[in-house]
Amino acid sequence: MAKLDPAEIGVLLQPYLAEEPSRSLCERVQRYLALLEVWNKKLNLTSVREAAQMVERHMGESFYMARLLPEFQTMLDLGSGAGFPGLPISLMRPEADVMLAEAHAKKAVFLREAVWMTGSHARVWAHRVEEMERDYRFDVVTLRAVDNMPDALALAMDRLEPGGTLAFFTAQGGETRLPEAQWAHVATHNVPRSGGRILIATLAQ
Repeated sequence: MAKLDPAEIGVLLQPYLAEEPSRSLCERVQRYLALLEVWNKKLNLTSVREAAQMVERHMGESFYMARLLPEFQTMLDLGSGAGFPGLPISLMRPEADVMLAEAHAKKAVFLREAVWMTGSHARVWAHRVEEMERDYRFDVVTLRAVDNMPDALALAMDRLEPGGTLAFFTAQGGETRLPEAQWAHVATHNVPRSGGRILIATLAQ
């Protein structure tokens, strides 16, 4: 995989951010990419192998989701995998308590190392989300690539605070139904440089 310097990473990230990315942020992304390259050789964390695509599709699109989210104190990234979108969101919202939930043991080990390498304040939950205390709920729950979206959305709903926000990616041309609930606000946003969309839905209080 071709290496990218912080300036090149900054150019790739610019369409997804409200302002020019700092060198510090670009260096964190650079460290993440180096770690992902090593781990991807032994654990298939992502099918994307080209560095620029990783920056845009994984980091950039996750940063874009961070822009769309309301203010929050707690967030759960359900089925975090390689850390998307939760890890980038934690870099954009360092004041928030972000939990990356990943039951796959080796992926959870990778996430802990990625958190350390990037200086993120995120925590890793290396168990099934169903094993959390029943009253453990979050202001925001995010999802990206999950095996069974309807089941994952139902699980996400169990972890949302009243008035909380559900945020997830939908594929181009894909149609994902929101779970039945009293929604105060629902909006769909086109992802820059992509055919994908982000759905943001906020529960009524």
